[in-house]
Amino acid sequence: MAQKKSFLLDMDGVLVRGRKPIPGAQEFIGRLIATQTPFLVITNNPLYTPRDLSHRLATEGLLIPEANLFTSAMATAQFLASQRPNGTAFVIGEAGLTHALHSVGYTLTTHKPEYVVLGETNAYNLEHLTQAVRLVAAGARFIATNPDPTGPAEGGIIPACGATAALIERATGVKPYFIGKPNPLMMRRALKTLGTHSENTIMVGDRMDTDVVAGMEAGMETILVLSGVTRSEDIDRFPYRPTHVLPSVASIAVEEGPA
Repeated sequence: MAQKKSFLLDMDGVLVRGRKPIPGAQEFIGRLIATQTPFLVITNNPLYTPRDLSHRLATEGLLIPEANLFTSAMATAQFLASQRPNGTAFVIGEAGLTHALHSVGYTLTTHKPEYVVLGETNAYNLEHLTQAVRLVAAGARFIATNPDPTGPAEGGIIPACGATAALIERATGVKPYFIGKPNPLMMRRALKTLGTHSENTIMVGDRMDTDVVAGMEAGMETILVLSGVTRSEDIDRFPYRPTHVLPSVASIAVEEGPA
């Protein structure tokens, strides 16, 4: 008997848009939980800790257990801990990133840090960006949580980590190492956390340039939903295609019974 499929789900544009759940998202999550289908919400958004993110989503009506959330901040912290244990970093980001780095023994400092780590923030500060540029120019290794140039919000797209990373790269000539999707590192860590194999997992996302390509290159079946950034007319611009294209997660069928 074929093994039941597991799901890796992007968050922004798939389950939520801004702060609001996408119609049908809670019902889809409910079906996954009711059928004991393994799933992990894997997001390039590094703003929140899993606990805070779970609470934030719950206040808007989307109930996702903390254990089912995996962020680019967590993947970034795991990567840095494997490279230089108990290292030092100058960080631009919110609690999700700083907490993840503290949890693996990193010290946050402005004095000769080993890394400059760029994440998302709700208030980019010119002074902090200038300091990041100077530290990278002085030799600090440049890490960014995710390459997304924009993200979806209720009022339209907003600039994201990839756009800010481009500013620092242009000023220093140093390219960042991006941890989040579509980096295979992020996908492997998510699959390991979920305890499943790529052949038995479906990647669901709203972006061709991160979600779909990451799932395809990892050997997964992919579903592109049109509830986020990518529009149907954008698909033919890419040299690869998703396995399926659906309006939203509300249209995804879930197998009955335990895994």
